[in-house]
Amino acid sequence: MKTILIVDASESDRRLMSGLLVKHGYEPIAVDTMEAAKDEVAKLPPGAVIVAAMKFVRGTAQELINWQKTEGYGFPVVAIVDNLNPLDIADVMKDGGAVNIIQRPAMDKQLVETVGRYARPGRTMLLLHDELIPRQSEAFAVIERAIRNIAATDVNAVIFGECGSGKEQIAKEIYRLSSRSQKPCTVIEAGGAALVGNHDPANLRSEVLNRMEGYFKKADGGTIIIKNVQLLTFEKQSVLLHILENEHPNVRVICTADPDLRRMVSEKTFRPNLFYILRPVDITVPPLREVTEDIVPLSDYFLTRFAHRREQHKKKLDASAVKALKLHPWPGNVRELKDTVLYAAFHSKTDIISATDLNFSQSEPDADDSLTLRKPQKDKEKIIEAYRRSGSWTGAAKLLGISERALIEQRKKHCIGKKGEPEV
Repeated sequence: MKTILIVDASESDRRLMSGLLVKHGYEPIAVDTMEAAKDEVAKLPPGAVIVAAMKFVRGTAQELINWQKTEGYGFPVVAIVDNLNPLDIADVMKDGGAVNIIQRPAMDKQLVETVGRYARPGRTMLLLHDELIPRQSEAFAVIERAIRNIAATDVNAVIFGECGSGKEQIAKEIYRLSSRSQKPCTVIEAGGAALVGNHDPANLRSEVLNRMEGYFKKADGGTIIIKNVQLLTFEKQSVLLHILENEHPNVRVICTADPDLRRMVSEKTFRPNLFYILRPVDITVPPLREVTEDIVPLSDYFLTRFAHRREQHKKKLDASAVKALKLHPWPGNVRELKDTVLYAAFHSKTDIISATDLNFSQSEPDADDSLTLRKPQKDKEKIIEAYRRSGSWTGAAKLLGISERALIEQRKKHCIGKKGEPEV
């Protein structure tokens, strides 16, 4: 829905405008006073438009525009004018700040068309919610069993996975199913400014210690989720280790981590003793490219939510779209899939989404798991993986960015059979 705020003293005109807007798919909100208008502006969603009379109860369109500027709002204001001459209309739009005008006697003819120039669709992208999204792969069934098993205990845990794979949702599901679910759950971003608890300057102890202890006191009896724990500085690692080893807080700690955390532990850039306290148990979330059977149910979930939010018929993927989605490497995992599918749903002109509606990002970082053949020691694995994803050697050559003839030579070189199996 696109929201339109109507500010007009005339009750009959408010009803007229509201009726016209509803018929054309808008969500009108009608008020008659300056005070009510300010209250509603503060609640307007992005993309809304204000239609305001030149004068209304205890206010004017000009005063409302000036108030918006003072408060930092930028909603476009369309002014309703009563028989102004051309010079007066120019003043309203130039110096008055209105983006356009509607002649009151012609509201039934001008309102919808004029508002349509400035109304923007509401949010089309959906945030990933905390609940787990239904999936079909056996790998995720294993994860769901692990979630239940960990939740039944009181141990710390680490959730490993690439960016956008849904690690935080898994951490929160463990919290929800645990005996600590009635106590607080605090989420901390290890690499961001959010890791700044309260500090008393009069206290002679370490500021970092004071701030971090504040989190544990606030979450007493509950759970702390540390996102991207690999980004903790060495000082914060030491403080966290001290708290866990010496103060034994009544808090379960669940961390999410990039797969590189294991390497950091072996290289001693992340303290091994802290790592093993945080990771009595762990869960590894596979990247989406390794569980392509989850792509269709995930996409269906996002399309259902999108249709419900916009009060539209649900759009569906055709065979070409499904194939294209399964061939994409998904460096951004589930988050990238969501944005790609919903972008296509928003821009598709029909209820069927085809491959031509999909817009894959062309500016992804050059990841180590790219299928580009440039490291002989890994090329064999990449060729087999490309065949597994595409289901044919023609598709594999396309994924690898080489010709089919070159791929035949690579298969001979690495002793790879016709069905993608290593040959002895």
